[in-house]
Amino acid sequence: MKLKTVLYIFAGLAIVLVLFRFIALDYWWVRMFDFPHVQFTVLTIIAFLTYFIKFDFRSKSDYAVAVMLIACIVFQAVKIYPYTPLAPHSIKDSVDSLNVDKLSLYTANVLQDSKDRSKLLNTIKNTDKDVLLFMETDKSWMEAIRSVLPDDYRYRIEYPLDNTYGMLLYSKKELIDAEVKFLVDDSIPSIHSKLVLDSGVAIQLFAIHPTPPMPMHNPKSTDRDAEMMLIALKSHERTLPVIVMGDFNDVAWSQTTLLFQQVSGLLDPRKGRGFFNTYNADSWIMRWPLDHLFLSPEFRVVELQVGEDINSDHFPMEAILSFEPEITDEQIPDEPTEDQLKNAKDQIENQYLDKQDGD
Repeated sequence: MKLKTVLYIFAGLAIVLVLFRFIALDYWWVRMFDFPHVQFTVLTIIAFLTYFIKFDFRSKSDYAVAVMLIACIVFQAVKIYPYTPLAPHSIKDSVDSLNVDKLSLYTANVLQDSKDRSKLLNTIKNTDKDVLLFMETDKSWMEAIRSVLPDDYRYRIEYPLDNTYGMLLYSKKELIDAEVKFLVDDSIPSIHSKLVLDSGVAIQLFAIHPTPPMPMHNPKSTDRDAEMMLIALKSHERTLPVIVMGDFNDVAWSQTTLLFQQVSGLLDPRKGRGFFNTYNADSWIMRWPLDHLFLSPEFRVVELQVGEDINSDHFPMEAILSFEPEITDEQIPDEPTEDQLKNAKDQIENQYLDKQDGD
C-alpha cells in the first residue's frame, strides 16, 4: 500500500472519530466517543502533521482533507480549552478562606472487587476531610471502612449493594433530612441530604453514581442522562446552596454534562484549573474525568486535586471549599433557556419511554 493511501486512511479515521460526536443517538457505541476527547485531539493533530509528508499543493482533495482536519482540531480545542489553565475559573479561588465556613470533601469509587484495600483504609484512618463519599461499596467494604473510620464521623448514610452501585456517605458535620432515593432504577441509589456548616447554614448535598451505557447491561445512556437531568432540575429549583458530587460515568465536556451545568446553574471547579482525570487509573494514556464536583456560586475553591492511588480503577477526588455567599454575584451563571429546560425534561421522558418499551 502506498504511503499516500495510508495517510488518506489515517486522516479519514481521525475525521470520522470526531464526527461520531455529532450522531444524535444514545447507544453506547456512539456515546463512548465522548470519552477520549483529548486522545482524539492528539490523534487529529498527528494526522494533520503527517499528512504533509505527501501533500500535493496542486491537489484540491489534499486541501479539502487538510481543511477538514483543521476544522476538527479547532472544534476539539474549543471543547478542551475551558479545562486548561489558560481559561478563566468558573469558580474563583477563595478570597478569605481563614475567616469563612470551609468544607472539605473526599470522594472515591473504590472498585468493588478490589482485593487490596490497604491504601484506602490507611487514607481513611488518617483523613481530616469533613465529608467522605465511597461508591461501588458492598457490605464487606462497609465493614472494612467502619473498622478504621475515625469516631468523629458521627453522621452516616450507608447503602451497600452487591451490584457495584452501593454508596456510603460519612460526615463530621451534621446531616439532616437524609434520604436514599432511586431516581431511575430501583437498584441505583443516590443520596440526598442537607448538611449544616459550622455557621449553622444548611446546604443541599446530592451524591450520585448513575449507570453508564454498557453493551450487555445498559446499551443506551438514557438512564444515566435522565438521572443527571433530574438532579439538574432539583438544583435549578433550589432554595439552598448546592453541592453535587460522585462518579457520573460521563466526561466533563460531553453534551449531557454540559446540559447538566446549564440547567442546574451549578459551576465546575475544574474549569480554568485542569482536567483532573480520575479514570482509568490503570492506564496512563486512556484517562478522562469521570468523577465530578459541581457547586452553586456561593462556594469558592481553596484546594482541588486528584487523590493518591487506592488500588481502584478510579483515583479519588479531593476538595476544600469556602462558603462565601456575600460575593456570589461575581460568578453567577446564566439562567437556562427554555430550550435547555425542555431538552432536560425530554431526556427524563425518554427514560420512562424506554422503560415502557422494555416491559
